[in-house]
Amino acid sequence: MEPKQIAMPHHIVVEDRKMVTVSGVTDVESFDEQAVVLMTDQGELLIKGFGMHINKIDVAAGDLSLEGEIYSLEYTDNQPAGGGFLGRLFR
Repeated sequence: MEPKQIAMPHHIVVEDRKMVTVSGVTDVESFDEQAVVLMTDQGELLIKGFGMHINKIDVAAGDLSLEGEIYSLEYTDNQPAGGGFLGRLFR
């Protein structure tokens, strides 16, 4: 039996849409100047922007910091079943 992994705390801090700090990062899937795809215990996180670059990454600690013009942050998997509040309301 495999030992159960303990989930890292997951936080996102956006400062003036120019800097993003993310904790709870388990892997960096891909990155370029327009998009950064991160794996977290809460699901895959897609950060879109322009002129983005990673300042600091420490996957062992689960921390990442990036700069650029931030347009959006989106979780692309591990969506809760039922579609949120409206999904539960209309069951």
